[in-house]
Parts: sequence; C-alpha cells; structure tokens
Amino acid sequence: MTKKNVAYPLLQEADLRGKTVLVRVDHNVVKKGLIHDPYRIDATLGTLYYINARGGRLILMTHVGRPKNKKTGHIEISDDTSVQPIVDYLQNKLHIHLEVPEFHRHPQDGYTGIETSINHLIRQLNEGKIDGIYLPNTRWFAGEESGGEASLRFANQLAGLADIFVNDAFGSWQAHTSTVGITDYLPSYAGFLLQKEIENLQRIYNPQPPFVAVVAGSKFDTKIASLFALVEKADALVLGGVIYNAYLCAKYGISIKGISPEDLESAKRFVSFANKFSDKIIELPYIVESDTMEGKIAGRYRTHNIRELAPGSQLNYVLDVASESFHDPSVKSIFMDARTIFVNAVMGYTPHFNDGTIALDSLTDQNLEAVKLYGGGDTMQELKRLLPGLYIAALDSPKYYIFTGGGAVLKAIEAGTPLGLEPVASLVNQRSTAGDIATTE
Repeated sequence: MTKKNVAYPLLQEADLRGKTVLVRVDHNVVKKGLIHDPYRIDATLGTLYYINARGGRLILMTHVGRPKNKKTGHIEISDDTSVQPIVDYLQNKLHIHLEVPEFHRHPQDGYTGIETSINHLIRQLNEGKIDGIYLPNTRWFAGEESGGEASLRFANQLAGLADIFVNDAFGSWQAHTSTVGITDYLPSYAGFLLQKEIENLQRIYNPQPPFVAVVAGSKFDTKIASLFALVEKADALVLGGVIYNAYLCAKYGISIKGISPEDLESAKRFVSFANKFSDKIIELPYIVESDTMEGKIAGRYRTHNIRELAPGSQLNYVLDVASESFHDPSVKSIFMDARTIFVNAVMGYTPHFNDGTIALDSLTDQNLEAVKLYGGGDTMQELKRLLPGLYIAALDSPKYYIFTGGGAVLKAIEAGTPLGLEPVASLVNQRSTAGDIATTE
C-alpha cells in the first residue's frame, strides 16, 4: 500500500466570497422517512459553517437510499427517500431556512433534469431571503447513475447552479454524476470531512503495529478484494458474519445453511490465497447455530466449537460468533497487544444475535493504548444500538475514529490509496487540467 499523501484541492484554498457553492454531502441517513442517527449530517457542519462564514452561498445535495426499482428499472419518487427529514433536522439544529425545489416527475425516469423553476430560489438565495437550497435526492434524477448523454446533461445543469463545487461525501464513493461528473465543469475542492477521512485512512495504510483488522459482512464476494489487501497488511485478520461462515466451509469442508455457491467459491479463492498468511488469520473458536432466522428462540440455537466439527458436518444457519470466542486467551491477547484496530464488522445477524458484536466492541475498548478505527454504516449503527455509552464516548475520544462510510473505507483499502475512490481521483485530475481554480493569496 502507498505511503504517499494524496495532493488534492482543499476547501480552504478556495475564494468563496460572493460565490454560490454546490456541496455534495453524504446525508444518506433516512430510512422510511426517519433519521435514526444524524452522525453523518453533523460531521459535515464544519464545512457548511466555513463556507457560510467565508461569504459563500450554499446549495446542498445528497443521495438517499435506492429509489430505483431493481425489477423495473424505474425511479420511484416517494417520501421514503426524500431529503425533507434532513432539511427539517438542519433547520431545527442551525436555525436556518432551506428550500427544496420540485420538478416535473416522469412516470418512469424520476426527474429528467433541473428545470428553470429553480431560478426563483436562486434569486432568493442571492438576495439573502433564504439561507440555502437543498436539491432533491440526487438518485431521483435520471442522469445521476445512467451515464451517457443524460449524465452529461445533468452535470451541466448542476454546474449551471454554482461557481464552485465542494465534495464532502466520503461515503458516496461511487462514480456518479454528483460526485465525479460535476468536477469536469466547476473548480472543485475537498471539504473538511473528506479531508479528515482521507487523513485517517493513512492510519490504516501506515498503522502502528501490531495491526488487527476485523471484517464481517453478508456477502463474501463484495469484500474479497479488501480482504486480500488486509491479510497482507495486517498482523492479524479476524472474520465474522457470512464471510466467516463461508471461510469455515471452504477451509474445513463443512456445510452451513444459507451459504451461496458464489460466496463459497470466493471463500475458496481467499483460503487458497491466504495459505501463506495462515498465521495471521485468527479463527474465532465458538459459533452460534440457529434452526431459524426468525429470532433467537430458546431451544432452537446452540454453540459449537469449530475445533470439534468434523469434515462433512452440516449445520443450520450460523448467525453469530459466541461471546466466548472473545474470552478465549489466544484471541484476547491478540486484541490487547494491538496498537491499531480496524473494525468494519457486525458479528451477528441483527437484530436478535448481538452477543458477538457486543463482546468484540467491549474487548476492543479494553485496549486503552490502541487507536480504534471503525467503519461507518452498520458497524456504527450497531455500536450505537448495542453499546450507546461506548458510542458516545468514542465520538469524543482521540483513541477512536468513526468513518462515515464503511464501504468507502474497504474500497480505499482495496486500492491501497485514496485515489482508488473515483470522487477523490476526480478532484486530483481536475486540479491538473482546470487552470481557472480560484485560490486565496
């Protein structure tokens, strides 16, 4: 992995006075119209305050959920994926007035573009009658993910709204129009959150050893590339979730219900690759088998010691790592001796199988010397749900850092550089070609 720092244009280099600033944030925290954790919103407030304090006028945009129906390919506009709860939260927290424009809805393609009806809001913004504009969910626009002419048109329309683009959406690492395409048309900068996330990635690229990485997930094939990188980089790698189940099947010739052929094949490739690093993979000895996925029902789940499972053993659903695994002296010593711990993991099947995750997070916290780096998404949500006191303490602790995007972290680990995230690469690339980026003296 690279040890070089990435040079990219920073928000603090931009001349913002009197400029309209289009800011891409990752405020994707709404589920069925409700905000369950505003962490990712709050993490961007420094950028928004700075832009306002330096005389910039704010236009915000984010994606929310997946409004495109996978079966029909149609974009479905609904309250469930609206930015309105985010707007309400910001208005109540900051005592500001934001407006959300509305456009004509195509029955299949969502919003086909930004219409001239937004001009009256732009005028109100310029005249100081409103404090900002929050665009509708970017994924409601046909040009956000489609590519081709629709994306080019959408990028041009976005650029027509502003003078400067700021990306502060670390978790939105996909190469979409609002994260990448826009940089072809406006001077573009990294916001303070994006800068902070990239800075903390360096603590994974260049960790203080011993470095322990914990990765879990519901599908092996989406994590395998980052696992290849981590098993080489880390001093110890711990697996959980379906990833661990598939690994056990591939290595020990057992069968676990629910493991897809694709995940098993990915696990076999990983086991073959990891043979030369076998001493690095820390196998958690105790797993929890359940007869049903409907809940943790008394009499219908049991704990197994993996060391006692014979080849050919057939198990029902394995839905957690038993907490005893993290009390095992060999496992506990690995965590207590570590100086850098990266956790992108929920060990059990939520919401009923929680013991493994609680034991993992509690053991990690017992190491007072290590830097603890947590991925975002489900890892962050489960830490807050299961150990709220630890979550609150971690937010203010210099020994913890919670990323806002777990998938983005794994993608960056896979690439070995933040430039593996296309939105970051697009900032760097436009800097070398766009000579008209305004900077302060």
